[in-house]
Amino acid sequence: MSYLNFLRSDRKKDDIPNLFDIIPQMEKKELRIVFMGTPEFAEHILRRLVSDQYNIIGVVTMPDKPIGRHGSVLQSSPVKKFAVEQGIPVLQPEKLKDPSFIEQLRALNADLQIVVAFRMLPEVVWSMPHLGTFNLHASLLPQYRGAAPINWAIINGDKETGVTTFFLRHEIDTGDIIHQERIPILPSDNAGTLHDKLMELGADLTVKTLDDILAGNVKPIPQSQIPADELRPAPKIFKETCRIDWTKPTARVNDFIRGLSPYPAAWTVLKGADGTEQDFKIFAATPVTDAPMQVPGTITCDGRKTLCVSTSDGALRLTEVQIAGKKRMDIGAFLCGNDLTSCTFI
Repeated sequence: MSYLNFLRSDRKKDDIPNLFDIIPQMEKKELRIVFMGTPEFAEHILRRLVSDQYNIIGVVTMPDKPIGRHGSVLQSSPVKKFAVEQGIPVLQPEKLKDPSFIEQLRALNADLQIVVAFRMLPEVVWSMPHLGTFNLHASLLPQYRGAAPINWAIINGDKETGVTTFFLRHEIDTGDIIHQERIPILPSDNAGTLHDKLMELGADLTVKTLDDILAGNVKPIPQSQIPADELRPAPKIFKETCRIDWTKPTARVNDFIRGLSPYPAAWTVLKGADGTEQDFKIFAATPVTDAPMQVPGTITCDGRKTLCVSTSDGALRLTEVQIAGKKRMDIGAFLCGNDLTSCTFI
């Protein structure tokens, strides 16, 4: 019986921990794996699996993306580039329910599928292998289900996050948990540094999950059994999501900036003394402990090295910024060519 057929059966949930006891143990090279993913985060996991000599028989990734002024150049995903280098067959379906893709995927005859930073899969895809499909998610599920868990954990001021492996089911990010690993979120972390830490941790956890599947030691836990006072979502982030609200407390604004740095970046509108407005990105800042209370968004600038912005309870000293149409730079370099003494942020 497959894991997924087991879940559809009328057996009690209490029986689930015993399921993998009845699956014959395999050697690493015998386990046929299809890997699904697109960005650098996924490519790093795939690279680790290949390096550790797991049997990756195929890769599924997004179609090549048109880039350039006229879209005449096609850019492959990081996962595709690595797979091609390794001679691994690559599938790039436009639609995951396309009959020709389903036929190609089924022909690979995978025992197991692994999903990292990819699209939501239809049941016909995730239910195909007899050992099921597991996903690596960059949060401690059931917290931060959704597309941007790393960003939202920092934005919300969390002190801890982690990675989770779980079996896919109908609802997104709700399947039974296999393993979790935790990591602190440091005050110095932003979305970029935390991404890289979770990428390394995720590679280790994916290997651990595979080894336990091979050894028959998997005991999935339903997410409903994990205590959570309040579930926090991790929805996709759009440009308007990233606009800074200076009326919030200093700590919240700082977490917001950290959680969106370096990409897609928190932004505000710089209003000049003449009424002109420009988008203004902020990549890093430092809370000011002794700032006088002023109207939120008020700029205090010495014109040389320091630019502070008032919040509801203090201020932030900006350290890395980018004005529309210019390069990202540290605040000292920015102030050399820009006078903000009569400006405000709105």
